[in-house]
Amino acid sequence: MEQKNDHLFYVLECKDGSYYGGYTTDLDRRVAAHNSGKGAKYTRARRPVRCIHHENFETKREAMQAEYRFKQLTRPAKERYLKLEEADE
Repeated sequence: MEQKNDHLFYVLECKDGSYYGGYTTDLDRRVAAHNSGKGAKYTRARRPVRCIHHENFETKREAMQAEYRFKQLTRPAKERYLKLEEADE
């Protein structure tokens, strides 16, 4: 999916339809970790997960700020955000 050493903010869709936002430098490895039960506690009981969105950033700080902002959104706002980002691609 992405090159290593990129700073990525990603969004997973869980089996129950909920969203999980996170940060990584290796998206394939991180999604595999979530699906094997070694990712975040939140996703362990909600497997399988699939990556539905990711954004590259130049710095870890920028990516983690994007993650924080996403996690502060309400569910409807998250859906609008994902739809807007999808339209931009």
